[in-house]
Amino acid sequence: MDKLRTRTRTSFTSSKWIATVASLWIQCSCGVDTFSIYSSVLKSSQGYDQSTLDTVAVFKDTGGNAGVLAGLLYSAVTHNNNNWGGFGGPWVVHLAGAIQNFFGFFMMWAAVVGLIKRPPVVVMGLFIFLSTHASAFFTTANVVTGVQNFPQSGGTIVGVMKGFLGISGAIMVQVYGIFCEGKPSTFILMLALLPTFVTLVLMFFVRIYEANTVDDVKQLNGFPIVALIIAGYLMITLVLENIFSLSLWAHIIMFIFLLLLLASPLGIAIKAHMEDSKRLSQMFSSESNHSKENPAKDTLAYHELPDGEGQVNDALDEKNLPYEENMNLLQALRTINFLLLFLAMVCGMGSGLAVINNFGQIGRSLNYTAVEVDNLVSLWSIWNFVGRIGVGYLSDYLLHTRGWTRPLMMSISLAAMTTGHIVFASSLPGMLYIGSILVGICYGSLWSLMPTITSEIFGVRHMGTIFNAIGVACPVGSYIFSVRVIGYIYDMQATGEDHSCFGTHCFMLSFLIMAFLALLGCLAAIALFFRTRRFYQLVVIRRLKHSLR
Repeated sequence: MDKLRTRTRTSFTSSKWIATVASLWIQCSCGVDTFSIYSSVLKSSQGYDQSTLDTVAVFKDTGGNAGVLAGLLYSAVTHNNNNWGGFGGPWVVHLAGAIQNFFGFFMMWAAVVGLIKRPPVVVMGLFIFLSTHASAFFTTANVVTGVQNFPQSGGTIVGVMKGFLGISGAIMVQVYGIFCEGKPSTFILMLALLPTFVTLVLMFFVRIYEANTVDDVKQLNGFPIVALIIAGYLMITLVLENIFSLSLWAHIIMFIFLLLLLASPLGIAIKAHMEDSKRLSQMFSSESNHSKENPAKDTLAYHELPDGEGQVNDALDEKNLPYEENMNLLQALRTINFLLLFLAMVCGMGSGLAVINNFGQIGRSLNYTAVEVDNLVSLWSIWNFVGRIGVGYLSDYLLHTRGWTRPLMMSISLAAMTTGHIVFASSLPGMLYIGSILVGICYGSLWSLMPTITSEIFGVRHMGTIFNAIGVACPVGSYIFSVRVIGYIYDMQATGEDHSCFGTHCFMLSFLIMAFLALLGCLAAIALFFRTRRFYQLVVIRRLKHSLR
């Protein structure tokens, strides 16, 4: 009762709602998937050919997705907070990310503008590794904290966090168009300063709070709605920029309106916190009036599964279940489920990331203008965002209402990605836009589904470490597809001193190879679905129904 009374007096700035808003703002400032904006100046200033540029891009992908250290640090500073004298928490992970972000992008900018001598490829790879490794720290702190604050809506909260990260590229492109258009080197400097500043200001607001009731779902669903509105606004902005020649003032006004939309989650947080306080006050009053009553104990409780698949006994001994929760990384590595999930991510995430890394070269080979390529990068961020938000929410909805497991959703996404690669390979007029929709949405959906599947199969205690270990599949796949497939085939087709290739033949074979391997990833996801179907019925769905009782 004293605990409940304390929670009713919790200030707004010390609530999981303001923690969520702070996390979203940090996520949307990261500026991921903008490599295509400054890759041309990086290539020309350093004298790289396409294979070398793709090799550097692998360092970028490795840094952005190899967040095992971020997961280990998060576990150390949150689960062992007492060992830090009470000063631990997600902010430590944010601080480590901010330091890496500034150093990596600043040194890259210094090399591009000639402030320092041209570094070797490995050193430049280290700079870009650190710059993107920062986003792994930001994402780990924000995603895992969100899942712990909203355990009954893991798919939604992961989708929202990953969605805002995905749309950060489109947001930063808008900033680029206003403040440094045509100056990609200045854009690199902006990436060093802006995310670092935003993170240092907001990191202390991101904390772990005790989970509330199912009533959270109603207010939490407001974040995906706002996110989709922002994506729609960015889409309209891009269309207007393509149709009309907008003045600088028009760009500034549209950007101010974008900032207002980005501020709107704060309104959701204020409303949710007020409802929480009201509900908790009522619960406190009810507890006071019935403090002498003893609740009845159910010896057996059954919950009917969706689709008439039977009933599950709440008193089942969890030792008899087919999988253990709260595995650490070493335990998870020894399971077949980990290997299947890793293989699916190599094929899906790797091929998707290879596409965005080579959008510039793909567009130029098909005679797209520089403006059209920049717009494709922004559109990719939007579709990536829609996949993360939409599939994250949809997976929660289908799991709660129909019992559809997330591995099933993953297999569907990978099948659609296979189709997207085939569309790219056709090289027909306008297919670059259609292919970017399919692959972008599916790529984003994988980033929403994979962390949530990890938390459900392996437990939330070491979730940060395990899902970041699986995330290594993304740079591994990106290296295979970008360097060994796309880069190799492109350089074979390239002619002239500038190593350029023009025509449909430049990337057709590469996309057909990626389509085949995406299909392989789909088969791995289907195998994971059959292996975990009983586990979801006995554990995950039962736990959800028990928490909603």
